[in-house]
Amino acid sequence: MSASRRSGTTDELGPDEPGRENSDGSDLLAALLDGMDAALCAFDADGVVTHWNREAERILGWSADEAVGRRGLAGWAVRSADAEEVEGRLLSAMHAPGRQVHEFALLTKDGGRVLVRTQSAAVRGPDGKPAGVYCAFSEVHAQIDLERSIALSEALFEDASWGVVLVDVDLRPAVVNAHAAKALGTGRTSVLGRPLGELLAQGVEELESALQHVLAEGAPPAPAEVWVTVRTSEGERRRCWRSGFLRLASPLAEEPVPLGVGWLFQDVTEAKQAEQEASLLRFRTQQLHRASRAAAECEDPAEAATIHLDFALAGFADHALIDRVAGGALTDAETEGPVRLVRVAATPSGAPGPSKLADRAGLPVRYAEGHPALQCVERVGALRASAGAASPEQAREWALARQWPPDAVHALCAVLRSRGRTLGVVTFLRGAGRSAFERSDAMFAEDVAVRIAAALDLAGLSDAE
Repeated sequence: MSASRRSGTTDELGPDEPGRENSDGSDLLAALLDGMDAALCAFDADGVVTHWNREAERILGWSADEAVGRRGLAGWAVRSADAEEVEGRLLSAMHAPGRQVHEFALLTKDGGRVLVRTQSAAVRGPDGKPAGVYCAFSEVHAQIDLERSIALSEALFEDASWGVVLVDVDLRPAVVNAHAAKALGTGRTSVLGRPLGELLAQGVEELESALQHVLAEGAPPAPAEVWVTVRTSEGERRRCWRSGFLRLASPLAEEPVPLGVGWLFQDVTEAKQAEQEASLLRFRTQQLHRASRAAAECEDPAEAATIHLDFALAGFADHALIDRVAGGALTDAETEGPVRLVRVAATPSGAPGPSKLADRAGLPVRYAEGHPALQCVERVGALRASAGAASPEQAREWALARQWPPDAVHALCAVLRSRGRTLGVVTFLRGAGRSAFERSDAMFAEDVAVRIAAALDLAGLSDAE
């Protein structure tokens, strides 16, 4: 059987030539028809089947030998009762512009019925007149699946309420939807082809590692939360994206060929921050409770003050100091004049350990005018200070000038108040590895200061007795 016959064509070679050129054309036509994903049949002007490819044979079961040469579809591919209507709709495409789309039921060789969607159009002869009709068809459910896939893809990249990014194998964005472009602080076209490092100031290593893992191993079993810092025209923004990843492979290759990674993400920054704040609040509340239980067992009120200090340090600060007003507690009217502070307790500056009570010499601490601890007493409120963006040498000088450990970079002072009087100041210090103190930290420091002040006040009453 010739290649032309196998593919269901009726081309013939001319009588004057060996037919090498025409044979090659027929072989090419046969290969094209058999390689199509859609079923195809064609009719001449008289309604005789002239072409029938392998996909048509797969769907209906009729081979090219059985189909080519038949006049019409009646009795074999279409029920006789429906044949006139079906053939009329197909052949009407010879005299209509463009393509026509129809849906109707065809018969399979084993007697079953299959609903197909067809696209038919006229075939023109050398003189430009209609010479027949070709008809491409596929099962309706397959066509609907394809349309659904296309519609889903378009909806994801147009209307999705979460970010969708198609990343190529070079880990560069190839397609970005509007939501993702907004989250990245750029336009949909300006982000394409750019390295992720140009869009993200932090977190790009973790994100690229996740993308490479998906390309090599496939999609992870659960979404991942990635913290990133996005570069925008308004500055850098710290965000948390809950991300899902899908490896994309070409459906046209015999073996899976990676096309890239589909990356879907949602911004969950506010939820994560609320969760972290709630967790931190629970921990700090538990620490206050434990400190109160432990301090209640101390016979010496001054020791109870150090207990509160040590429990507060966990996860909060690196160092802490307690300074008491020299000469006794001050009323609000007395805080307007010069104040001197005496060291009561401090955390060890070397190896970690419990806070230690200072000696009882009662020598004032050499705080310069304008020192944060002195300002805290004058204002009767919490005060924050920081070395800012200073170099390590400048930060060390900043700390030593304030009589703090040399590794201190951030400070938080809270006034010690009891019975309407100012007893002193508690100072919490953080090193360069921690962030600066925030308003929520000041509120916690004030809670700790209330407990320390009560213990110191009791110690003063005990000494008076």
